[in-house]
Amino acid sequence: MNLSLYILRWICTLAVAFLAGKLITKLRMPSILGWLITGMLLGPNAAGLLPQEVMNSEWYKLIITWMQCAFGLMLGTELIWAKIKAYGKALIVTTLTQSLGTFAFVSFLFAIVFSLSGVPVYLAFAFGGIALATAPAPALSIVQEFHTHGAVTDTLLPMAVLDDIVGIAVFFTVNSFIARAVSGGSVPLYMIPVMIFLPIIIGIATGWIAGLFLKKNPGKAGTLIILLLGITATAAIGLFCNTTVFTNITLNYMLMGVSFSAVFSNMIPERQLQNLVDCFHPILAICLLTAIVDLGAPLDYHLILVAGMYTFIYIAARACGKYFGARFGAKITKMPKTVQNYLGLTLLPHSGVSLVFTGIICSVLAVSEPELAVIVKGTIAAAAVINEIIAVIAAKKGFELAGEITAAQ
Repeated sequence: MNLSLYILRWICTLAVAFLAGKLITKLRMPSILGWLITGMLLGPNAAGLLPQEVMNSEWYKLIITWMQCAFGLMLGTELIWAKIKAYGKALIVTTLTQSLGTFAFVSFLFAIVFSLSGVPVYLAFAFGGIALATAPAPALSIVQEFHTHGAVTDTLLPMAVLDDIVGIAVFFTVNSFIARAVSGGSVPLYMIPVMIFLPIIIGIATGWIAGLFLKKNPGKAGTLIILLLGITATAAIGLFCNTTVFTNITLNYMLMGVSFSAVFSNMIPERQLQNLVDCFHPILAICLLTAIVDLGAPLDYHLILVAGMYTFIYIAARACGKYFGARFGAKITKMPKTVQNYLGLTLLPHSGVSLVFTGIICSVLAVSEPELAVIVKGTIAAAAVINEIIAVIAAKKGFELAGEITAAQ
């Protein structure tokens, strides 16, 4: 099959997803649910309109890489120092309670289950390390679609960035210790700070240069050109580091995009920033649609039928950790009642990050403990399918209960 036909099939998949999103809004559900289900049903594990050959191709990976970086602008443009310093300590504490609380609760529960099942207890920490991560795209697409405003939205946006950093640090630390336990390959502990801070440094450098040009107020066309060139440069530097400089780690492109946009967002006036966001909105909408379809495509709906006890324990334990961890942190730091009660519901989406982390853990276990790799892969893959559908509905409900989606929307 030639390249043009592959591209046509990919575009058709996105078009169907777009229409499915419009259709599902008639049921008062977020468009993302239609995008996600379309990706799953037209992906390589079902109809195959978007085959694995496309998802493995270099051109597809390059586009997804660029879009991951561009997607970071949705978060970075909200990281205005004057806006987030009011939360300060409360934001950090709540991030830690919901992320580390999830890690601790899932690890503890699976340690008990595995000790009773004859499975090595250290595998429980693999589940905990995977569980603490949150995939920001689903909840943020709801923010984008319904134009949510309020304390929950204002807390979620910067928290998505901090949560990503905590997730990387905890997961790769756990991964290194598990790798030592099974005598397989490992990411050295000294590389973990590199994975966290290098994407931020790359984004800061390109964002500062973009900010210098944006401060000259180049107009709508000039602003768009600067943004597109800046995103491309940021993604290109990250791609060079991932493919040439490092061989055993992967830098986070979204974190690069967040840092890139956060820097220039704090260099220009608020009114200019709002015009910039409005100008970039159509591109961001396409990036969100593409990211969610890419998220759903690897999910195998057949796994729902064979999901076992571990899968349902994982989904329930992770949901409890996220919800009550966020509630506890928000309560002790006296954040608004809506944040205390409903922030945890917006943190349930998970699948994109979980599948990446699962692949890394399984590659370590497959060397000498292949049966453990099967347990992890089967459990998380099935959980990704079931959880993501539930999580999207729960996230929208959280915004509704918080009063951040108006009746007109």
